Order: sequence, then C-alpha cells, then structure tokens
Amino acid sequence: MSLLDKAQIEAILPHRDPFLFVDRVLELVPGEYAIAEKDILPTDDVFRGHFPGRPVFPGVLQLEALAQTGAIAALSSPEYKGKLVLFGRADQVRFRRAVVPGDTLRLEARLLQRRGPVGKGEGKAYVGDELACSALLTFAITDP
Repeated sequence: MSLLDKAQIEAILPHRDPFLFVDRVLELVPGEYAIAEKDILPTDDVFRGHFPGRPVFPGVLQLEALAQTGAIAALSSPEYKGKLVLFGRADQVRFRRAVVPGDTLRLEARLLQRRGPVGKGEGKAYVGDELACSALLTFAITDP
C-alpha cells in the first residue's frame, strides 16, 4: 500500500513521464526522509537503447530516482511547498548490482543537513534486500 500515488507525487515534483522515476511513496517524514518505489518495466523507453538484447536500467537514472525521492522529502516540508530542487552533486557513488526489467527499485533518501537553500542527503536503492546503488547527494532548493 502506498502513502502517495503517482498523481500525488506529481503534485509535489515538476517531473513528468518519461522522466519521473518514482511510482509510489511508501513512507514519508517531510523534511527528513522518504522511501519510494520505481517499477522497472520492460516497456520503459530507456531499454530501446540501453542495451538492446541485454536491458539494464542506467546507473545515472538510479541516481536521478534517488534525487527525486529526496526532493519529495524536501518539498513535502511546508516551507518548501512549490519550490524546485536542483541536483548539485553526487559523491561516494557505488553501483553494486544490475537493475533489470522486472525489478522493483526501493528508493531510500534521507536528508542529512541543510544550510540555507543547499543541502545534502544520503540515497540508497535496493532490489529486494540487495543494495543496488548508494550515494551522497548535494542539492539546492530554488524558486521554479
């Protein structure tokens, strides 16, 4: 069961298909953390070219999905309603397993610190109990 569905996510984030990589939010503490999911479907447009015959969900899109999950946590805080979160930097990025069609990517993003409009967060993406990707993310909150 989800806390937020796609329509509710779209009310928070400006992203739209095919560049919205969060299907549902399972847990949310505004300004602190969010846990979400992305179903990796064989019909996702990215698989037309990455890679024909051996589809793999790109690592950079895993990072984007984590950033979007963190943005949901940040923008759900009342003081940032209607703002935009920009991806600033990714550090300590690790990819540990391939993510393929049929997987469900569980996205966990925790906001670690904020100073003015700039903040840092930690993101981890799992398939089942297996860590697929992790990173420290820097972001900026701005007007749209």
